[in-house]
Amino acid sequence: MIDKKKQRNLLRTMAIISIGSLPFLLRKPPIKDWLFVFFLDGLSNGFIDQILVQKNYLKYPIRTLPKFFKHHIVFDYLIYPIFTIIYNQITIKDNRFIAFLKLFIIIIPLTAIEFIAERKTNLIKWGRKWTVYHTFVWVMFKSSFTRIIIAVVRKISERQHRKMSEGKQ
Repeated sequence: MIDKKKQRNLLRTMAIISIGSLPFLLRKPPIKDWLFVFFLDGLSNGFIDQILVQKNYLKYPIRTLPKFFKHHIVFDYLIYPIFTIIYNQITIKDNRFIAFLKLFIIIIPLTAIEFIAERKTNLIKWGRKWTVYHTFVWVMFKSSFTRIIIAVVRKISERQHRKMSEGKQ
């Protein structure tokens, strides 16, 4: 088991790397889509994780701002939303099957990292009835759902833009 100080430093490092990567991820157009994905994902992650913690499915013994949050704010509000931006950027022009295949390939290492973290650190502890399979399925579902939402928003935006262009002519 890694000592507590090293685990806190790991959290800080993950937060710094995540924040540092944002300007590079947000440079790729359309920035409004990536900001929407980032905030939608962060908001929903925090809400869902809070429920999972209350139901004792997950625990975060070492976390950022433990007096204020029972859930993992670095993962919920930074790491996973950034992962979702990357996933949406690399699948923006892919059909559903290819996007799902890429998601499957991307989630395997993400889930493996969580599995190792659960075994070797106190950053996450799985509670009753929660396993690596639940994490894998949940991340697949959540990432697919977010991709569907942004696709719908894009279609609506394109339709509105077309109507505005037609009205000006």
